[in-house]
Amino acid sequence: MAHKKGQGSTRNGRDSPGQHRGIKIFAGQPVKAGNILVRQCGTRIHPGRNVGMGRDYTIYARIDGVAKYEPRGARRQVSVEPYPGVQTASEPPPAADSSPSESTATV
Repeated sequence: MAHKKGQGSTRNGRDSPGQHRGIKIFAGQPVKAGNILVRQCGTRIHPGRNVGMGRDYTIYARIDGVAKYEPRGARRQVSVEPYPGVQTASEPPPAADSSPSESTATV
């Protein structure tokens, strides 16, 4: 009399789901702050301006804007360019004119 189950049923059923890696936002597409741009293993694509990188190498947007992919040596980097006319926190405010005005001059 056999003491084993038939059909190999005890050795099956351990397939894990896919990890959904790849580029999530392509060049020219609008992004919001916090959107994931790339899910990857290692730094296939490097972070550029206005993006951050998580500890699992996920690249995400730090500001609202438009995604831009550009060469960085032999590899690529992704940046987020702000919408035209929008000032980001990384840019200094425009300098005020420090010259004395003519109305305060003594005569």
